[in-house]
Amino acid sequence: MKINIKRIDRTVPLPAYQHFGEDAGLDLHAAEDCIIKKNDYRLIKTGLMISIPPGYGGFVYPRSGLALKHGITVLNADGVIDPGYRGEIGVILINHGKDDFKIKHGDRIAQLILHRTISVEWEEVDSLPESNRSAGGFGHTGK
Repeated sequence: MKINIKRIDRTVPLPAYQHFGEDAGLDLHAAEDCIIKKNDYRLIKTGLMISIPPGYGGFVYPRSGLALKHGITVLNADGVIDPGYRGEIGVILINHGKDDFKIKHGDRIAQLILHRTISVEWEEVDSLPESNRSAGGFGHTGK
């Protein structure tokens, strides 16, 4: 699939797979230097704008290495990029780590994964069909 992309900051690498054909996510890079203080969060610009086709959505996921090594994750995981959005992609990162975390221009900060999506039309009814599970939820089957 080809996706239109515009670089606001031409020094930022395009999103890329580290292992094409084997990775699900394309790495997103920071378009700025900054520090995320421990227990704080910040919107990080990527310097990119994209045009996702209808029927798809872009989803921003954390990088597992940043989460494991530094406690850095995407605050609104999964961040959603709608197909109609044409602004700059931003990533909201939160620092759950023990130390302030420095981000340098060009650092890999998150992953972008495209998924197919469907549009829903609601049909309001007076009752729903029965199921084996019924209304059970929130741990009703035990540990």
